[in-house]
Amino acid sequence: MRRVLIIGALCLTLAGAGVASSGHRPAHKAASRGGTLPAGMMQALQNVQAARIRADVKYLSSDALEGRGTGTKGGELAASYIAKQFKDAGVEPAGDNGGYFQRVPMVGVTTQPGTTLSVATPKQTLKLKLLDDAVVFNLDEHEISDVNAGVVFVGYGITAPEFGWDDYAGADVKGKVLLMLVNEPPSDDPKFFGGKALTYYGRWTYKFEQAARMGAAGVILIHKSEMASYGWEVVRSSWSGERSGLADDQEPKLPLACWIQLEKARAILAESGQDLNVLIAASQTKGFRAVALPLKVNAHVVSTVRHFESSNVIGKVSGSDPERSKQAVIYTGHYDHLGIRPEQPGDNIYNGALDNATGTAMVIEMARAVAASPVKPKRSMYFAAVTAEEQGLWGSAYLAKHPPVPLSDITLDINFDSIKPLGIPTQVQGEGYERTTLRKVFETTAADFKMKVLAPGHPENGGYYRSDHFSFAKVGVPAFSVETGEHFTGHPEAWVKANSEAMDRSYHQPSDEYKQEYDYRSNAVLARFGIALGYRAAELPGLVEWQPGDEFESARRKSAQ
Repeated sequence: MRRVLIIGALCLTLAGAGVASSGHRPAHKAASRGGTLPAGMMQALQNVQAARIRADVKYLSSDALEGRGTGTKGGELAASYIAKQFKDAGVEPAGDNGGYFQRVPMVGVTTQPGTTLSVATPKQTLKLKLLDDAVVFNLDEHEISDVNAGVVFVGYGITAPEFGWDDYAGADVKGKVLLMLVNEPPSDDPKFFGGKALTYYGRWTYKFEQAARMGAAGVILIHKSEMASYGWEVVRSSWSGERSGLADDQEPKLPLACWIQLEKARAILAESGQDLNVLIAASQTKGFRAVALPLKVNAHVVSTVRHFESSNVIGKVSGSDPERSKQAVIYTGHYDHLGIRPEQPGDNIYNGALDNATGTAMVIEMARAVAASPVKPKRSMYFAAVTAEEQGLWGSAYLAKHPPVPLSDITLDINFDSIKPLGIPTQVQGEGYERTTLRKVFETTAADFKMKVLAPGHPENGGYYRSDHFSFAKVGVPAFSVETGEHFTGHPEAWVKANSEAMDRSYHQPSDEYKQEYDYRSNAVLARFGIALGYRAAELPGLVEWQPGDEFESARRKSAQ
């Protein structure tokens, strides 16, 4: 097999406007510190076109797809479109029954206007206004859930024996409504709750799960923007439509799951003789004990419950080695978003152009590029556009439970979520890559692309636990998401800053729409980077593993049994 060398200069040339927009492919000669790649892989890198990524984003985020809600017409249109792109590119089907679709059985719950929530204090009964004061859901999938229970403040609602921490110690919480904080105890010590980096204990998903395991009747999470890393408008938009879960999920569920505005919680606590700031300070110290409050929650949750199927869309490019082709690198990106809210005045379509038509389009384009390459990697590559990420990572969770190859044979998951189209990046992020034995390969590949590896800017936001790679990490597969950094050579700094901030403000809002002026060369560069990184992982003599002592190492060992 003829081998050529790959270097950053080559990749920057490929990222240029000529290739990105027209598909013309210049000839190249080069040398590199990064090692060698088969000639077919060079072809795959050159096959990536920003213009096709742009076209896919434009269609996926169009009003015709109505925000790609899970289990909706728009979501199914998106899945069918992705499957067609795979088929047209010659990507092998890897879903159910020889097709591209992996059917995901789900249950959707939508809170109805008849829902009421009130809190009785020693002074009065306060009725909370839905969406303005609080968002209310039941997670037990019943049409009617009634909760009338006392309240216990349980700090962060965390049981973490490895850190010597238990907010539930000595507390009787069965049948109670638990008032708790988002996030986790602040720390600068990497050995205590990950230091400044948020662990899974800080995620709302964990808090609901743990409270249900403890037998609680409900949870009210106190929302504080700087702790949650997003404002109330994100909570409101994310929880005001249908919330879905896996139909085969047998874990205990809460009859009442709420978020409450910070100041509303502060006022309620004041009427019970408690100072929220004092409670927060106490909850941040070891030895904190839960506080029973002289409050009673009365909730009547009215819901519509819908059983349906959604789809993961899975394609495959078979590896070239007879034995290693049984193993796989998998690429993921979620295609769903928040759908349409008919009752909402004005623009009520949550188009999800950045989140995550960009990542979906990149997975499609990588599949096209690798399928068209004349030389395939030794291990197989799977390309999965997954559903229901916005509902709680359910599509990827189902895929991880029902993988196309045994979990022990998946060497790596590389995920793409919300990749900003802002020109040619000079930085790349991959939060969690350093936790794996692919660390040196990641850094070498970044150097080949003339990109600096940028540490995550806000590790306290817990980004590692908020996208689909986490579903694979939980079952032991080394996994992380690839993102751009903050600097782009294709545009002035002021333009980048203005557009980046506008995209951030549009998170989970109808304003996350396709814009012609965006520069999708960044998505093309990171697609090439993903191909090169995955290809190198596919060519390694052994499988990628977690670094010794990592929290997911034991799950990896278990999957190999």
